[in-house]
Amino acid sequence: MTKARDTANLTGSGVTLPLLDIDAGTDIGAALVDADLMIVDDGAGGTNRKATMSRLATYMGTKIGGGMEFIASSGAISNAANVSFTGFDASKYDHYRFYFMYVKPVANSDPKIGAYVSTDGGTNYDTTASNYIFDGATTVARGFALQESSTTGHDTNEYGVCGYLDVFGPHLTNYTYAISETLSMAGNGNAQPGNTAGRRHTIHKVAADVDAIQFIFNDGNIASGEITMFGVVNS
Repeated sequence: MTKARDTANLTGSGVTLPLLDIDAGTDIGAALVDADLMIVDDGAGGTNRKATMSRLATYMGTKIGGGMEFIASSGAISNAANVSFTGFDASKYDHYRFYFMYVKPVANSDPKIGAYVSTDGGTNYDTTASNYIFDGATTVARGFALQESSTTGHDTNEYGVCGYLDVFGPHLTNYTYAISETLSMAGNGNAQPGNTAGRRHTIHKVAADVDAIQFIFNDGNIASGEITMFGVVNS
């Protein structure tokens, strides 16, 4: 039998909010994902409509300026020639941070990690050494030079390189600035943070919109590790 209070909430056009009893529902039993649905009133007194959780994420991004938002992950790297990211979006992000976690080379020559940039969405990457300035003067054949005095070992007790790379305003048609800081192991497992705590400064001295990046070692493939990409939300 329908309760009297429930009957009062039945209208010709549907069910009013007090009749909707979500407490009796079954828990989703999983983390919310972009494809999950919610109900919204399309304007006060408007039409009830469905919306995906991804729309909520977009809305929150417009209200919380300056926050860091996860964009993509390489996942577990396994003997890859390189790792590329194309999730640049000037409408949402001012600049980007990449974290690399225990990224280990295949080669035992103690190589160094670097990153090439692209201005055509990742179709081509700029590998011209003279287009990159390292620490204010030197040009290097590794694009953004994340390491210089330090190297990354391959042997026992040498677990790869950890650190981050910040890329500033790549959507601007200026030279693109980048700062990185790393810690790596080489030379029989001795820590090699490099000069000034491993902090490096590189400029891509081409006035163009950078919209993709590719991480590489200057010798051989990437054996293992993970790299993640975050965007700093526009204010």
